[in-house]
Amino acid sequence: MNPMSIRDALNSTPRESFANSEPLSVVGICLDEETWTVLKLFAESAPLIKLRSHFSEYAAQDSDSVIDWLGSPPPDICIIDFDRDRRRAAQAAENIRSAAPETALFAISSDAQPDLIIQAMRSGCSEYLLKPMGREQLLNAVARVGGRRRERAQPFKAQVLAFMGAKGGCGVTSLVTQLGALLANSFGKKTLVVDLHPDFGDAALYLGLTKYRYHFFELVENTDRLDAELLQSFLARHPSGLELIPAPEGTDAPRRILPGAVAQTFDFLRMRYEYILVDMAPGLSDENLEMIRHCDQLHVVTVAEVSALRNVVRHCDYLTRKEIPRERFRVVLNRHQKRSLISDSEIEKTINQKIFWKVPNQYAHVVKAINGGDPIAQLSTSEVTRNLRELAFFLGAKAAGGEKEKDKRKEGSGFLGLLGRS
Repeated sequence: MNPMSIRDALNSTPRESFANSEPLSVVGICLDEETWTVLKLFAESAPLIKLRSHFSEYAAQDSDSVIDWLGSPPPDICIIDFDRDRRRAAQAAENIRSAAPETALFAISSDAQPDLIIQAMRSGCSEYLLKPMGREQLLNAVARVGGRRRERAQPFKAQVLAFMGAKGGCGVTSLVTQLGALLANSFGKKTLVVDLHPDFGDAALYLGLTKYRYHFFELVENTDRLDAELLQSFLARHPSGLELIPAPEGTDAPRRILPGAVAQTFDFLRMRYEYILVDMAPGLSDENLEMIRHCDQLHVVTVAEVSALRNVVRHCDYLTRKEIPRERFRVVLNRHQKRSLISDSEIEKTINQKIFWKVPNQYAHVVKAINGGDPIAQLSTSEVTRNLRELAFFLGAKAAGGEKEKDKRKEGSGFLGLLGRS
């Protein structure tokens, strides 16, 4: 390869991803001599990568030994040759991805069979390079990693607010979709709802969004490929301006989510939104626990029923044992009635904490909004909407427009005093 040809390619390629940034560190694993030579020429000719080491064996037998093997900090890129032993190469890729999720994995092979490419991607590789490795495919792959690194360096922005039912049927999905639509429409906030149900999530249905191609767990499986273009293919958009990443429809096979993948995905999403509302299934699965550790606030939604309130206490006790701060844990009482069989004071005594928010019981209005798929139009004058608008204010949202904001503040000031901290 002619080094000058690499410089020519660089000059004709956008390089915003690398502006004022350090070269990406690269480690090779079981590369043949020709591929390693190409990498050395590329590194010498372009200030984009810096070769750190080359390993002649797939040495990491488990994720615990990966950092000792690769070195600390982990490299930005690992290029793994799949031709020598595809099984061991795939295992090494999985171990690296589990231990060092921010390291980009490139597979390289002389075999372009689609099933082999898919196998490499499933093991965690974000790129599949073909031998003999050409400068263009290497340059483009490196540029994508540089772009993702630049995006990760931007400060986080969004509030991540998780909502989980104390048990099924507490109204979490309706609460999340209505609040999300209000934040997007009435407050002009860039808002995303993520349906974290492992199957049969209803957020898309509640918003009347029936046409979408991919779901959240497919996004999580592609953390090494996360960029703005990939994200666009996962989004469903509501007329209110709210965006949604839906849940699986329930027909997919069970998925093995690598530790840290959910948190890494939300780190990426934080940079693009002002509010992210997460609709979680009841229970304390591994994905839910990772989400709880990563979110800014967990809202446990309950109703005034003995079984639900008992689960609130169980959740709080369990999360405390997991060293999750109690101040991150908020209780939302849905379908609140002033003359309930179980009084507010009895509820607070049972759960041993104050109720953070009370959403009034207007079941008929909420069902009408669900059936219509438009929370804004169906609930525009309801008490529920006024209540959730107050909640949005409490969460820090400001209404779009000066007088509009002033009117809404006047309308809700007393309500905040009564309910916001009760």
